[in-house]
Amino acid sequence: MKIPRAAVLLFSAFVFTTPCFAHHMAVVVSRENGVDNLTSAQLSKMMRFETRKWSDGKAILLVLHRSSPGEALTLQRLNKMSAAQWQQWMNEHKDQITVVDSDAEILNLVGNSPGAIGLVDVRTVNEHVKVIHVDGKLPLENGYLPH
Repeated sequence: MKIPRAAVLLFSAFVFTTPCFAHHMAVVVSRENGVDNLTSAQLSKMMRFETRKWSDGKAILLVLHRSSPGEALTLQRLNKMSAAQWQQWMNEHKDQITVVDSDAEILNLVGNSPGAIGLVDVRTVNEHVKVIHVDGKLPLENGYLPH
């Protein structure tokens, strides 16, 4: 059975132009947090502990996954680090980071901790957290986070 060339081209165009949402991350905070927008530079400083408090004086609690390739890649690019540099940084700061195993745990912890900030897969966001605009953009908008 021969498949018409036009059908193959149409299928290929569909597959390659459909966005891949496998690693689109959303920056989330507690609904009580007054911040709605951060620049990528501000977010990077928070993620590297150069900024330790929110504008209202609450301490920033960084909540990350124990293992999330999408999160690691996003944070490597945001912080302009190689994979090895990021892993080294994580090892050096493991006592300052709250590490969990799933998006559900991040959502629960961030939702119940006014100073917490985390990254989750955009598809798991729920009503218990607020998604932060980064550089004025929301997840899935071009330029939201480096991915």
